[in-house]
Amino acid sequence: MTSLPFLLDLDRGAWREVRVKAQPEDFIVEEVALYEPSGSGDHTYFRVEKRGIATHEAARRLARALGKRPNDAGIAGLKDAQAVTRQWISFEHVRDEQAAALDLGAEARVIEWRRHGNKLRMGHLKGNRFIIRLRPPDASRVAELAAAAQRAMGELSRRGLPNFYGPQRFGRGGASIDLGRALVAGDEAGFAARLRQEGLPPARVRDPKFRNLMVNAFQAELFNRVLARRMPRIDELLAGDLAFLHRNGAVFHVEDPAREQPRCTAFEISPSGPLFGPKMIFPEGEPGTIEREVLAASDAKAEDFGRREAERQPGARRPLRVPLLEPPGVRAEADAVLLTFALPAGSYATVALREIVGDEAIGGLGD
Repeated sequence: MTSLPFLLDLDRGAWREVRVKAQPEDFIVEEVALYEPSGSGDHTYFRVEKRGIATHEAARRLARALGKRPNDAGIAGLKDAQAVTRQWISFEHVRDEQAAALDLGAEARVIEWRRHGNKLRMGHLKGNRFIIRLRPPDASRVAELAAAAQRAMGELSRRGLPNFYGPQRFGRGGASIDLGRALVAGDEAGFAARLRQEGLPPARVRDPKFRNLMVNAFQAELFNRVLARRMPRIDELLAGDLAFLHRNGAVFHVEDPAREQPRCTAFEISPSGPLFGPKMIFPEGEPGTIEREVLAASDAKAEDFGRREAERQPGARRPLRVPLLEPPGVRAEADAVLLTFALPAGSYATVALREIVGDEAIGGLGD
């Protein structure tokens, strides 16, 4: 995996021994809904709080309690198992008396339920809110660290968060990158060999969802390499850039950076980077040179991502930075620094945390 540079020029030495996620309650994730349930309809949305279990396990427990099939569950996104998380899960044709009397076990509970007209689908979320406690070994330093975190979060709020993919996207030791690289190269034998090396089930060889995830991991690694070369100027447009419109995801070529820069400063638009594929548009000028150099160094071509073996990835553009969805909060507690911030769907809290506390404190958090 690429060694990632930092956006913020900070002294992170004081954070070196801070404990991140010392207990599940230190890392809370709340789904920021794309829309609120309307209150009427054939589908029931359950807001579930879980701890220590994966989203699919919570959905299975809810299905069992309702007498439904787990595959009928509607979810907007997957949440970390090693945290306290709150998210919506939907089922169709649930009676009121069923919804009002649910037992999901010690690790999960229904906070509330409401009706709506459609099933919840993957991607039906605006983002995620994170409530994180950072625990230093010396409680006397909490006020000092909280002040440092406040300055860092203010700068991220102003400039945006580098939209790096977090380490959890790449699997243990970056194995997903190598598996995806083999598929993009059309190397089925190499893919199968690496699968065996990782001790993964042989059935994964033909699993299209798994194969797709592996190719996406390789795309994510190349995106990170491009973004690393654009750091720290992620809030500046260059001639030839493909600017990303945050309101709708469209992109356009930047011919006059000076003319478009005020829109970038206002966070209407941002420079974008590549998710390589045969239908992806390349930027021009210096941004295009960087992307072509990164692609060439990987021994892949854009059209390789469209192979049958690579699950025919078309390619796309991804912004180099993302806004914080809400004003961030920092509070000094008796023995911890409490951070609250929200990120768009597809962005990583670990990337925001490392900007404050550094890689050493993050450790294996994203593994």
